[in-house]
Amino acid sequence: MRAAFLTDLHLGPRATFEGKLRKMSDQAAPFLRELVSYLSGPNLPRQRPQRATPLDVLVNLGDVLEDESPEADFARYGEFVAELTRLPCPALHVAGNHDRVHLSDLQLRELWQVTGLEVDQLHYSRDIGGVHLCVLATRETKDIDVRLPAEQLEWLEKDLSQTELATVICIHHPLSDCVLDGNRWFSQAPNICRVAERKAFRRVIEASGKVLLVVNGHAHWNHFDLIAGVPYITLQSPIENLDADAPGRPAKTFGLLDVAPERALFRVFG
Repeated sequence: MRAAFLTDLHLGPRATFEGKLRKMSDQAAPFLRELVSYLSGPNLPRQRPQRATPLDVLVNLGDVLEDESPEADFARYGEFVAELTRLPCPALHVAGNHDRVHLSDLQLRELWQVTGLEVDQLHYSRDIGGVHLCVLATRETKDIDVRLPAEQLEWLEKDLSQTELATVICIHHPLSDCVLDGNRWFSQAPNICRVAERKAFRRVIEASGKVLLVVNGHAHWNHFDLIAGVPYITLQSPIENLDADAPGRPAKTFGLLDVAPERALFRVFG
């Protein structure tokens, strides 16, 4: 199974933080077009064994938007999912905190239908290419905390008990205790980065013995944790400014996961 991962595209206006250019959101749309063309073409790294299709699924880890207004956000998210229809594979979507500022859960689920994804809730699971992909939906309260409700903990435990497949968990906010020292956005605000209930969710993950890895975005850098034998991967935003300020260089980051019987390989490009 091969999956591509994209996170924190932040379509919308450029954003500064502490007076410096941080989100180069004007580069998001051209990057997305380039990425879709690349993922659809013949230049992807080769798989072993060779597959007829270069990609089984694209996973959007959330924050498609740099929230601006209900009208602008709905239009931009619509442009995003329309672009993804050029891919030779289905897409799975995770709701990010910026996506949920102006868009309702119903609107997000309707937008996801453009790429063929029909779900009753923002948390769900799918089996693709012999791998179980499980999507969780965090809720961030601005400047306060990030939560996963108890019903999702119960749902996750049940979902994992009903599959025999190796599982990849996809979520917007980190479930690890990722060290945030030096992080531009969250070194002084870890409460709005990491999930408050992360230890309880990790206990369920570890007890299942089925989770291959957990992948998230949100933190705007690349990070790796290994907890009780489970890898936790944080993927960088493609529009994060690599420089200290303007004019800047966008990170242009995306991930590729290859799962085979003998190994799982997650590569970060950008």
